[in-house]
Parts: sequence; structure tokens; C-alpha cells
Amino acid sequence: MSLTKGGGFYVAATLLLGIAAVNTGNNLLFLTVSAMLAFMAMSGLLGWLNIRYLAVSLRLPDEIYAGRETLVGLSVQNRKRWLPSFLINTQLCGVTSVFTMLDAGKSEEGSFITSFDTRGRHHVDRPLISSPFPVNFFVRFTRAPISADFTVFPAPRSASGLFASGTEESGIAAASRQPGYEGDLAKISDYRGGESLKLIHWRLSAKHEVFKVKELTATAEEPVILEVDLLPGRDLEERLGVGTYLINALIKRGRAVGLKIGEDIIQPGASRAHRLKMLGELATYGQN
Repeated sequence: MSLTKGGGFYVAATLLLGIAAVNTGNNLLFLTVSAMLAFMAMSGLLGWLNIRYLAVSLRLPDEIYAGRETLVGLSVQNRKRWLPSFLINTQLCGVTSVFTMLDAGKSEEGSFITSFDTRGRHHVDRPLISSPFPVNFFVRFTRAPISADFTVFPAPRSASGLFASGTEESGIAAASRQPGYEGDLAKISDYRGGESLKLIHWRLSAKHEVFKVKELTATAEEPVILEVDLLPGRDLEERLGVGTYLINALIKRGRAVGLKIGEDIIQPGASRAHRLKMLGELATYGQN
């Protein structure tokens, strides 16, 4: 509980009148001080009841990206059977929402815009509820129980500028340069033991001490598996951002996308649930 300016003046006036009543023995002053104390006690009781039995719930979107503004739905329910609540302020994620009146047994909906700076798992702390009701002499506070765990995906980082041509299309095209069997020739490399024999470049291999194999790009219809450690970027966060961008862009175009993250491999798919699963893996990569 904290005092407002009006509350501080009221308390000071009550104390001064109380001292004057004791010193003078004036019955009228005693009655005045008694009435002021009774009013203070009654306002305190009403203010305490006003913020009791309130429940807060959140509606979070299933796609939240680090550093991007997100619309969050907020619901405050008054669980009291008879008494309404007035002038309710909720502080959550650094944003204050105001509810003028909450009828008994009912809830009110609101929303606010916020952003989360870092990727990964997040937990919303219990929101702070306050109210100056009934006469703005005191502001009372309480914490409402809430349970909201959610995942923030890495901020999408456009692949343009990270590839030779510097265009957004080149970034998507570069994601197709995964080992394939029917695409265009990407490069010639040494045989590592896992390639198909039909990919061996026999004529070139005859001129070297090791087998040479052809690396082909995936065709437009073939699934793509993105390998996080091979994505462009100066650090892990940039690579994860590029991975987020490519997953969204490729699946939007109807391409099946898989993900190799660390030692784990998620097989290609194109459904929304599959896309969110891969984004969730990117969000928590390196944090466990």
C-alpha cells in the first residue's frame, strides 16, 4: 500500500486534529477525529475488498519472435459473488492496463502490445494489481496468480545480403543447395563414404588419388534439410535468424523442409505444426 498526495494530506490533517483534541480536550475535535479515522478505516476495508479475488489470464499467439512487437490478450475476472471491482490497474510485461469496472462474477477483456528481447522459453511473472479505489487516498497492491510459459522464436533474419547476389531470392535459392540426386551440379568434392556410387565422377577420380563425387542441388520439388551449423551468419544468433527466415519462406512456398540441429535431425514436412516444431527447436538451441 502507498499513500497518494491526497492521502498524505488527509493523514497529516487527522494527526494534527488528534493532537489538538488531546491538548485542548475539545469534544468537537474528538468527534471530528473519530469520524476521520472511521472514514479512513472504511475506505481501507473497501479498498482491500476491491482488489481481492481477481484472476488474470493471458492469450498469447503461438508465433512470437524476438524483438518484434506482439499483441497479447489480457482477461481479468472478478470472482466475488456480490461486489464489483473498480479502477483496477494491471501491470504485466512492463505495460499497465486499466479496467474501470469489473462486475461481480464477470470478466473483462483487454490487450496490449509488448516485445521480448531474447529467444527461448519465457515465463510471465505474477501480474501486479493495484487500485486507488475508493477515494484515491491510498493505492493498494496485490499479486494475481497466473501460469503462462511460452516460447519466443529467433528473430527472422532475411538471407539477402548474406549471399553473393545480395537479393532475398538468392537466400531461398541457396537453401536448395543441399545434397540431392537430380538437381544441377553444385561442386566437386572428395568422397566421404556416404555418397551414392552414381555420384562418383569417374573420369575426374582417375586423375586423383581419392574418389571425387558430384554434389547436386536439390530440385524445386525435393525436400530440403537445413543444417544450422552451415547456415550463413557471424554467430549462432544470426544463423538461427536465417534458419527461421528460410523455414517460413520455404514452407510458405509449399516446400517440405527438415532441420538438422546439432546431432538431431527433423525429417522434412510442410504442415504448420511441423513448422512451429522446427522454430521451437531453433528457439531453445544452445540453451539447454
